[in-house]
Amino acid sequence: MSSSLYIHNLLSAYRSGQLTPTSLVEELLERSARYTDHAIWITPPQREHLLIRTRELEGQDMEGLPLYGVPFAIKDNMDLVDVPTTCACPDFAYTPKNSAMVVQKLIDAGAIAMGKTNLDQFATGLNGTRSPYGACRNAFAPDYISGGSSAGSAVAVALGLASFSLGTDTAGSGRVPAAFNNLVGLKPTCGLLSTSGVVPACRSLDSVSIFALSAQDAQRVFAAALGEDTSDPYSRTIQPHGFDFGRAPRFRFGVPAAKDLNFFGDDQYGHLFDAAVTRLESLGGERVELDFAPFLETARLLYGGPWVAERYHAIRSFINTYPDALFPVTRDITLGGAKPLAADAFAALYRLRELKRKCDCIWQQVDCVLTPTAGTIFTRAQLLADPMARNTDLGYYTNFMNLLDYAAVAVPAGFRVDGLPFGVTLFAPAHQDVPLLRLAERWQLTDSVPNGAVETMPPPVETVPAAVSSGQVRVAVVGAHLSGLPLNHQITSRGGRLISDTSTAPCYRLYALTDGKRPGLVRVAHGGKAIGCEVWEMSAAAFGSFVNGIPAPLGIGTVELFDGSHVNGFICEGVGITDAVDITDFKGWRAYLRSIQG
Repeated sequence: MSSSLYIHNLLSAYRSGQLTPTSLVEELLERSARYTDHAIWITPPQREHLLIRTRELEGQDMEGLPLYGVPFAIKDNMDLVDVPTTCACPDFAYTPKNSAMVVQKLIDAGAIAMGKTNLDQFATGLNGTRSPYGACRNAFAPDYISGGSSAGSAVAVALGLASFSLGTDTAGSGRVPAAFNNLVGLKPTCGLLSTSGVVPACRSLDSVSIFALSAQDAQRVFAAALGEDTSDPYSRTIQPHGFDFGRAPRFRFGVPAAKDLNFFGDDQYGHLFDAAVTRLESLGGERVELDFAPFLETARLLYGGPWVAERYHAIRSFINTYPDALFPVTRDITLGGAKPLAADAFAALYRLRELKRKCDCIWQQVDCVLTPTAGTIFTRAQLLADPMARNTDLGYYTNFMNLLDYAAVAVPAGFRVDGLPFGVTLFAPAHQDVPLLRLAERWQLTDSVPNGAVETMPPPVETVPAAVSSGQVRVAVVGAHLSGLPLNHQITSRGGRLISDTSTAPCYRLYALTDGKRPGLVRVAHGGKAIGCEVWEMSAAAFGSFVNGIPAPLGIGTVELFDGSHVNGFICEGVGITDAVDITDFKGWRAYLRSIQG
């Protein structure tokens, strides 16, 4: 696990001439050869093809290639041109003429596809043991499971064979392997990354996921991979994410009530989760305990309801023709999908709607939720002794996510005394991927030794694409809209949040208007002072209705704050202060009110 594989570090080394894509690939080929017993690859790195790619890159300008020379691995249920796609089932294999769209976007950004990785067959499982190519070994302790189904993708990054990798996540496959191998695992909002060229597990729920050494790297890859795909009927355009709790000094996060937490007898994981809650509080979070029962019931629908029929439908003709080609446990799970009736599907959809309404109520209380990524980790022997039950345990905190249409990011959160990693997951409603990644980045920056690396992570940089908007508008208020004053409800009822209690730049004068209820803020060339104000944030739609109700002579213009920044804010027309009283020396409306009341 080399810190040199952080994307920022690689790009810096390339620019300085200390490294070339060819020399990096040669090093990675040597490193990969040390781990042949880990069952990481189905199609391992091919030296000849990789060197053709590196020489091609070395003939190009780095500018405009945000992932120039960055090595990545690809889960073998998504297409890479002219390389077999197997889904860990040799009899199913085919050789695609084009790469999956998400793969091609990364290659177009300059990334180097190292090879295709092992997985739980047909992406069915959270453990990494269900493959005829071998059970993928955990990067920290080979006798333990790696997590699945994106097993090889996670282990390739954890062992320093790639900077990042692609997985898929239907039930937790982009998060559980991240937790067990001390990585960041981004499960984006479903549909934001194209699934064209990805063999479906549950097509309506599948999400392409990203494994990375840091949240910052996950942001870079997400930015390069993002984009609507008209050939994918489940693709959608990212929407404004709203309140950016990832950057906010204060935010609220939910945690499952004690009755709903389950660590399956693993006291160390329990203590590590308690420490994670404390850590998130230290970043400015306010803890809110949640009834997690509706989430847990939703999770049970994924395999206990008719959604398993989607897995059957995805490979229906193949499994009906070649049932013995599948791993026994995979075959049993998938064929179970042939049993539910259409009526069962509708009944489950109705119940899901009811549960989603209950679950979504929490977003009135919290900005995001923190859970363990998994309640414990199992040895391979423990898993194989009771594969169905143990796999269900692994999905306790993950199976509900895509059914409820939430975004999530798994982050490392410490180690057990035996050296095995523990991870937590942050999740929020759809399209809030960016705030989640920003909060994950803040989380990681509190680590002194992230991902087991010797060096600290690179300094934070802005990696979110310009197309990703918050959809929020900030407004400075100076009068009756201040906290606790009579008109503040006009902001809070629209979902407004207080961002800061500050003051304007020292170039304003404040007047008490003739109605005695409102102040008027006027910018002046000379004789101005700093006036106390609050900055609030609300959605653009709410801001429009808010502004529509402002009576003359007040209006919204641009207000300069004490730190030199500019925001929308209340200003007054000159005609409005003709008979008004100059109250500038009070430096704020609250002080003026105190003077006339007492």
